[in-house]
Amino acid sequence: MKLAIIGAGWAGCAAAVQAAREGHAVSLFEAARQAGGRARRLPATLQGQNIALDNGQHVLIGAYNQTLQLMREMGCVPEQHLLRLPLSLQFADGLGLRLPAWPGWVPPAISTLAGILQAPGWSGADRRSLLTAALRWRLSGFECVTAMSVVDLCRGITPHVMQTLIEPLCISALNTPAERASGQVFLRVLKDALFSQSAGSDLLLPRTDLSTLLPDAALAWLKQQGQSVQLGTRVQHMGRTAQGWTVQATCAGMPLSGHFDAVLLACPALEAARLTEGCGLPASQWISRARGLRYEAITTVYLHAPGQRLSQPMLALRTGPIEPAQFVFDRGQLHGPTGLLALVVSASTATGGELREQVMAQAARQLSLPEHQLEHLQTVVEKRATFACTPGLLRPGTRVLTGDDTLMACGDYVAGPYPATLEGAVRSGLEAARQVSTSTSLLR
Repeated sequence: MKLAIIGAGWAGCAAAVQAAREGHAVSLFEAARQAGGRARRLPATLQGQNIALDNGQHVLIGAYNQTLQLMREMGCVPEQHLLRLPLSLQFADGLGLRLPAWPGWVPPAISTLAGILQAPGWSGADRRSLLTAALRWRLSGFECVTAMSVVDLCRGITPHVMQTLIEPLCISALNTPAERASGQVFLRVLKDALFSQSAGSDLLLPRTDLSTLLPDAALAWLKQQGQSVQLGTRVQHMGRTAQGWTVQATCAGMPLSGHFDAVLLACPALEAARLTEGCGLPASQWISRARGLRYEAITTVYLHAPGQRLSQPMLALRTGPIEPAQFVFDRGQLHGPTGLLALVVSASTATGGELREQVMAQAARQLSLPEHQLEHLQTVVEKRATFACTPGLLRPGTRVLTGDDTLMACGDYVAGPYPATLEGAVRSGLEAARQVSTSTSLLR
């Protein structure tokens, strides 16, 4: 089968690898000159030296099984490229939850329980409120009504636990504030990370740039297999024919065209909707859902604090009206020069110089850094970083056209149990490629 995959983000890379492994001829198109989508390398300069930033600070967790497996298959060793730490949502003053670093054979529920019981600064009422809620969630099978928000889900949990655990965990996993985030999706994250598998909640902090973790290796593998990888090539139009699909694209102003048995849309939802609408085929519901998604921004502010080192590679930050960042990463402890900090503002609304100044002042106050020594390096804003993971959200499915399995979609926005995460993107890409392959095999 000749398969066109449009988009070389993490979902598109995963789909291309899976399709190639099943023996298909893959043509991978990417409009940008670099693969990786919203999780890719970003070159920068610090004090005259070239360094690698990222277009967003991502964290993986131990429950990202398929992402980690794909990385291994592409020759990227997670144990070398990711720093594994027990789940920690601690602040610079040492308060906050941190799970113990126990052996892998310890049941995850026991480790979670120990972290709750040992959390510094929590009162007995704080611990009881969270344990009661956790028991209720477990007895319900980690299910709730679809209309329930995370705030509704957490009724009875004390304000202190909400502020120091639930809200930071929700914003980091769903990139949506707790008052309008889906309780059902949040429960799925809690189940997989905290209660289902050993080390599932471990934080995996990249020790290299995001492109090196998967996209670079995937593209190199595809080329070794003789597959076509076309970066800097934007697909302008696709059309249905009696024999399959035509794809028309441009590269450096030059038109390209090709004929394919199937097409897999691995581009952003709005671009996928544009291409689908241009086919003139009956896909109005899919297009409507793809265009109906609302988005949350993520802003990453890179600062340089010469000679400074934080107590941990990752710390939570207290938020407020003029303190917008939720987390800070000491990239000097990961894969950067000493003193390079990445402060993350999830679900950000403010932009520009005001946000930058607020973040710099917040870093100085909460991390006890001399403000006059803080140097702003770069601010990266991803306006459509993730879809807003709200209660009852109807996401577009993998199959775009009813009764036609030769046009599929994948990406972290496609219907599934996970929020917009790297694991969600990879799983979606792998599954879409399998479905295309299975359906065309049956047709033959």
